[in-house]
Amino acid sequence: MRFERELTIEWGDCDEAGIVFYPNYFYWFDCTFQGMLRSKGLSQREVRSRYGAVTPLVDVGAVFRSPVSYDDVITIRAEFQEWAERRMRIAYTVHCGERLVATGHELRAWAVPREEGGLKGAAIPEDFKRLFA
Repeated sequence: MRFERELTIEWGDCDEAGIVFYPNYFYWFDCTFQGMLRSKGLSQREVRSRYGAVTPLVDVGAVFRSPVSYDDVITIRAEFQEWAERRMRIAYTVHCGERLVATGHELRAWAVPREEGGLKGAAIPEDFKRLFA
């Protein structure tokens, strides 16, 4: 399943050089993942309510290919790239028109809160995976 969203670069997204400040990409990746969940009737609250689980990040990365700046419109595409028993990898591509701006990934764990605190890894439910097949 592929999910995409569009956004316009705002003045506050940019650094003094006038290009997007790189941490914003990681924020946008997370927002895109949350949008992907919502497109299936889920949210982080619903995942916790329905499955008793959370999806913490365990690894993120990005490669920046071309700068974007104020008023540019970008498209962020997200796709589940890999499923493991307790982890899922989401791949991202960012375009400004036809121009590739960045690629990235998130590796998210499937975890359940422990009564004594902290989290414990758990198997991702098959019905959750099917939602995104």
